[in-house]
Order: sequence, then C-alpha cells, then structure tokens
Amino acid sequence: MGKRKVFSHLQVLQDHLFLIIKETGSYTYHSFNVTRAIIPLIRTIGNDRYVTVEELDSVLDELFNAFYLHPLTRHSRSVTGYMRRSNLIPNEKTTEKLIRYVVDQITLRSPIEVPEVVVREFWAFFDELFSEPELKGLVELNLEIFRIILRCYQPLLVEIINLLKDTKRKNKAFFRDLGDRVKVIRGDLKIVRRQVRAIRYIKPFFQTDPKDFAGQAQIIAKMVREFGPFFIKMAQVAAANADFLPEEISKELLVFQEDVPPMSAAEVYGAFEESYGKKPHECYFDFDVASPIKSGSIGSVYLAKKPVKENGQEFLKPVVIKVARKGLDREFLLGKTVLSVAIISTHYWAPHSKLAPFLEALQQQADEFAKGFQRELDFEKEAKNQQRFAERSRNSMFWNVPEIYACTPRIIEMEHIENAGSINQVVNAVPAKQRPKFSRQMASRFLYTILYHVFVYQEFHGDLHPGNVLINTHGEMFFIDWGNCVDLQGKWKPLWDYVCGALFADVDLLATALINISSNPARNQRRKSEIKATLAQTLQKKNVKPLTSRNFLFQLHAEGTEGLHTRIQVVLHLMSNTQHLGLVVKNEYLHLSRSVAALVGTYLHLYRDLSRMLVLFDFIRTVAKFPAALMVDRMVDKRTASYLRLFQKLSFLPVFKKAVPRNLIDGSAYLPN
Repeated sequence: MGKRKVFSHLQVLQDHLFLIIKETGSYTYHSFNVTRAIIPLIRTIGNDRYVTVEELDSVLDELFNAFYLHPLTRHSRSVTGYMRRSNLIPNEKTTEKLIRYVVDQITLRSPIEVPEVVVREFWAFFDELFSEPELKGLVELNLEIFRIILRCYQPLLVEIINLLKDTKRKNKAFFRDLGDRVKVIRGDLKIVRRQVRAIRYIKPFFQTDPKDFAGQAQIIAKMVREFGPFFIKMAQVAAANADFLPEEISKELLVFQEDVPPMSAAEVYGAFEESYGKKPHECYFDFDVASPIKSGSIGSVYLAKKPVKENGQEFLKPVVIKVARKGLDREFLLGKTVLSVAIISTHYWAPHSKLAPFLEALQQQADEFAKGFQRELDFEKEAKNQQRFAERSRNSMFWNVPEIYACTPRIIEMEHIENAGSINQVVNAVPAKQRPKFSRQMASRFLYTILYHVFVYQEFHGDLHPGNVLINTHGEMFFIDWGNCVDLQGKWKPLWDYVCGALFADVDLLATALINISSNPARNQRRKSEIKATLAQTLQKKNVKPLTSRNFLFQLHAEGTEGLHTRIQVVLHLMSNTQHLGLVVKNEYLHLSRSVAALVGTYLHLYRDLSRMLVLFDFIRTVAKFPAALMVDRMVDKRTASYLRLFQKLSFLPVFKKAVPRNLIDGSAYLPN
C-alpha cells in the first residue's frame, strides 16, 4: 500500500511538472509571437514610405491577435471568473437583475399597456439568449475596448506617422500640421467629456414618476442637446414617429425637427473664410450673422440678397444660404465611438451567457447606423442630390425642389421660396372647417410624389419629416434638405425575398434574403445552415407554418386575421432581432427603414384628427389614380390652360390658392436638419 501511495504521488507530481513545462513552453512561444508581431509595426512606422490606414490596421490586427492568444489573456478568464463568483465584480446574476429592472421600468413607463403575451415572449427570448455561457476575461475586454478606440484614431495616427516621416523635408509645415492634429485631439476630449456628461441624465430619468411624461420629456431633451448633433439626429428619427408617443414627449422631440440652437457668429465667419476667404457681408447684402431663419443639427440657414444681372438689368435677388457647422465629422465619429465603448463595456457591467455575440452584433449594427448619418455631412453631395431632383421637378406641376446656385464643402447657396411654411404650419393655419379636406389633399399629393420618385427614379428623399416639406401661398409643394437620398436600385429583390420568406415561412428564402442584406454576406453564407436552423426554431415557436402553392389560400383562411397578424409580426420581429442571429444589416437598409418611418410619420400626421379608415381609403385611391396622374404629369405642358383644367379635375389634388393662407412667415420653415 505504501509503495502504491508513493507511486500515486509521484504520478501526480509528474503530471503537474508536465503541465508546468507545457505552460512555460506555451508562455515562451506566445511571448515570442507577441515580440514578432511588434516587428511589422516597427517596420511600418520606421521606413521612409508613407503609411496607409489599411497597412496600419493590418499590423495592429496582427499584434492584437498575438495578445489575444497569449496565456496571460487566457488565464485572465479564470481570475475574472473567481472575482465574479466572489461578487467582487458584476456577474451573471447581477446582469439578470439589471435586465429585469430595465424591462420592468420600460413596461411601467410605457405610454400604452404592454400585453402580457409580449412580456412572456421577451422572457422566452431572454432565456434562450442566456444559455451556454462563454464569458470573457477582463484582459480580453480591455484589449477589445482599446482596439475600438485605436480604430477610431487610426486615420489620425496615420497622418501623424506620415508627418513625422516628412520632418526632415518640411520642418515648419510639419510642426504646424502636427499642432492642428493635436488641436483635433484636444477638441475631441471636450466632445467626449460633453457626451459622457450627458449620460448623467439617465439616473434622474429613472427617478421620475413613470407617468410623468412632461418631466421625462424635459430630461430627454436636455440629454439630447448636451450630447450634440449625433443624438439630435437620432431624436429627429424618433420624432418621425411622434404620433405614437405621449403628447408631452412628442412636443419635445418635434423641437429637434423645427429648430435647434443656431451657430455662433464666429462659426459662420470661419465657414466663409474657409470657403471664400471673405466675410459674409462681402459676398451678400443683408446677411445677418446673428439671425438665421432656421437652425438644425447640421448647420444654420440665412436669408440674404445677391446682385444678379438678367436681360441687361442688375437687381438684388433673395437667396438662401445654408452653412455647415465645423467638426461635425468628429462629433459623429466620437458619438459612435462612445456608444461602441458603452456597448462593449457591458461585458464587464453585465456579464452573462450568450450576451457577448449579441452585444458585438449590436455594436457593429450601431456602426452601420452611424454611417448613414455621416453621409449627410457631405454638402457637395447634398447639393448634387438636390440639383438632380430640381432638374426633374421643372417639368412637374405636382412637386418642386429649390434650385442650387453655388456650393462649397461648408456652404450651399440656393433658391429662396417666398411665403412658404412647413406642411404642418400650413395645415394648422387653414380654418378648422376646411382643414380635414385640405389635409387629405396634401396627403394625397405627398403620397403621389413619393410613388413618382420610387417607381420612376428608384430613389427618394431620405428624411421627409414635416419640416422638410414646404407649401407656399401659390399651393406649390417643395422638398428641401437633400443630405440623405435613398437609392433603391439593386434593393428590390432582397427586400421582396425577405418579406415573402417571412410571410410564407420559407426558411431558405428568408435566410438568403437576410444574408444578402447583411454587411458581410460571404461570411454569413458559410453560416447559412446555422441561420436556417435558428430561423426554423423561431418560426416554430411563433407557430407559423410554411405555406405552399397548393394550400396557402386554405391555410390563410383557416388561420384567419389573427394568423395573418402573427405572420406580419414575424416580418417585424426577425428584422429587429438580427443581432440574435449574429447578422448585421447594411446601413443602406437600416436607413431605408428610417426613411420609410419618416415619410410614413409625415403622412399619418396629416390624418392626426381624422378617422384611420380614411387613411386606408385615401391611400388606395391615390395609388389607383397614380398611373393617370403620372401620365398627365409627364406628358402635358404645365403652361397650357388644358393642363390646369385636368389638374383641377383630379379629386386628390387641391385648388391650393383657395386653401393656403397668405399670412405665413416668409421663409420660416427652411430647415437644414
């Protein structure tokens, strides 16, 4: 017995010694790999050739991959697990408590009662999501957070590295440019401090009475204003659906569509110096820097006069000047970065089972969403969009777009629309007895224009909230602020496949559509079987059975309206839960849904005091009359009297001169959101 015990102890000692040798070898090997991964970075920085963002990204990825594979990083999971079990840092139980608290708060503060079936469905989704735990260590989380921040500053780092390489040839220019980059970083710190400080409003929001919508609305407005343009844009998206929110919150959100604090005089002077090397008064007459007619998250709009010569005579012509704020690209980039860091940090504050891949997909989805906003910062592209539609609108009696006269990266000069107001201002100014008829006529004309753009040009305005639709005293409808334009070419088939796949419960078609609209189709194609299995499981839980060409009519009849409602819910459910499938939807499709929400919100807002049955009736009527109206719009000369008679006979197009009030404030709704 003694010999066996000694032999057993020797065996254990031998096993431990083998593990120690193995771990030591692994530690040495991976430490060598880390050192080897640093060499390409040193070579990239040290040679005389200029560095590109792609090259720096590649060598940094190689270095961080080496860190991820190092035994110390792997062992941090054990340390983190011990700290979680000892309640030294947040653990899975705290995550569940946190999520349950947030869900309870949302349910309690909902302006409408949340059905019990929805709550049960959420907890079923919750239990499925939080299975098969795979938590990350603190070292891994810190590495990922640091990598996200580095990606944000990679373009700036590349500029600094290339400037350093150019020191010998351009010492003076180098130090000046380097100072400018340092100023950018200093300005970024101010932006980040302001954005992080804005998060402090979350606590007082949860401390308010659940039904005190006025108090909640004021807190939300303060947080949005302090966070800056990035959140203002998000507030404008939410305001597009303001009809579905409490009145107090709707009013606060609608403020961000109508007006925000204007640019300072110094900012306006800086934009003109940068664009023209002149002061505003050297370019225009009656340009009041301190009094813009409107201001938005992107910039401010001013009314001025410009000397022009026509037919040998010179006169002062009113023009609208749209001036962009400075540093918006940094605001949006840092806003996206703050959100990404906040999301990835939940691995620490709310560690749980399969939450990691869900949050990573959510983070990537936030990045895709921000890309669409950043496109709106390009004034030159906006001017091209607007001028393209202005040229198209010249031959239409139904819709108009202001002409572009001049453009720089920060200033757009365009046509002034006299005696015009936003569509909401005009409708509210119409006498109460005439308002229902007038609102329906405006809605029909608005819908016709959207159908015209979609089916004729396959692109449409991407931010059609009420502030971007103007009506003048002549009854002309104008569409302004073309920073976001949705191109539908190439998007019809995947969208159609998605809707058909969801409605008919065709798992293969649905998976193919989701993969095609994702940001990484090639990678997701390799996961198609996994995605199909998840989709099939989801459809089965929803009790949605596949429809075939033979039995679909009988099955739909058997399911009734409740079954059809369930299938429509599946369409919305799957699109809103792509993170659970590990899919990230492309920003074009995200902003397509945002654009549709904005125009639907504007359309429904015109029916806010009318029966919802009228919405369906007018929608069908306008769609049915669209071919005839399109033929008239494209074939008849709008200058002829016969065209005007046809125009008045179309019941869904109003006689505007009798309905539109003439006492609108001149240019009051020219909003550059």
